[in-house]
Amino acid sequence: MGNWGLMNRRGLLLSLLALTLGLGVRAQQAPAQSAPEYGPAKGTLVVIGGAMTDNFGVPKKFIDLAGGPGKKFVIVPTNGGNRTADGKPRKYDPETVLGPWKTRGLTNVVMLHTWDPKVADTPEFVAPLLDADAVWFDGGRQWNGVDSYMNTRALMEFWNVLHRGGVIAGSSAGATIQGDYLVRGDTKGPDIMMTEEPNHQQGFAFLKRSAIDQHINTRNRWDDLIPVIRKFPQYLGIGLSEDTAIIVNGDAFEVIGRWKVTVHDNTHAYQPWDKPYDVLSPGDIYDMKARKIVKYGNGATPGRGGGGE
Repeated sequence: MGNWGLMNRRGLLLSLLALTLGLGVRAQQAPAQSAPEYGPAKGTLVVIGGAMTDNFGVPKKFIDLAGGPGKKFVIVPTNGGNRTADGKPRKYDPETVLGPWKTRGLTNVVMLHTWDPKVADTPEFVAPLLDADAVWFDGGRQWNGVDSYMNTRALMEFWNVLHRGGVIAGSSAGATIQGDYLVRGDTKGPDIMMTEEPNHQQGFAFLKRSAIDQHINTRNRWDDLIPVIRKFPQYLGIGLSEDTAIIVNGDAFEVIGRWKVTVHDNTHAYQPWDKPYDVLSPGDIYDMKARKIVKYGNGATPGRGGGGE
């Protein structure tokens, strides 16, 4: 090999070495993408404040996020009650539970319910979840769902729906159960915000570091999360009006639907004359990690506080 060929070969090796070193430096400089602190790393949550109708686009949004009415949907009515008044296990009529969803055009929709966590732990019970695109939790009392599914394979498969990029949604109790701290989880009645029952203090935590309340407009619950967040400042309090939802992706959510959403943040210094929470409207986007509104739906900057309709 001549001197010219040897020089070319050395030059090529030096160029490749420089390119490799450059790529390594850039790779080290690129920040690693951390997992979300609040919402799921994959998939979407739809969290609704109760009394959902088809008038404000919330059910359609849920169906669209799942991929359309032809996808596989699982409806969980368990929050409606595990036992009848005389203590017998409650049975649900699939046609009654699924009827409203079939009216909305769903063609592949099944009901999933048990009162027994041992059943919820079996392969046979969770089979409909293995290829589900979306799960919906009905309203009622959220502690019923906790009694049936907490620490079972069913809960793991609910999570796997999200891990596959699917959707989990729910209204009223089906909203609160998605949170981390379970407000109104006391079996003695829904007016008790913070139960002393140890098995009813935690939700499914699809939305981590949160406490979720519902029906805040029609039941005048605007201020009910204040003592919860005062006692547990590590949580973000989210109050939802009826026919109103937040769409959660990662650490951000957007408000859709009819009315207002409150966000209680005990790390924020509020003015003495303000209510200690932000009030969001449809179209507003909130960054839960930064704990601030990052976009207003109407382009305005509304004042902080509020507390009535």
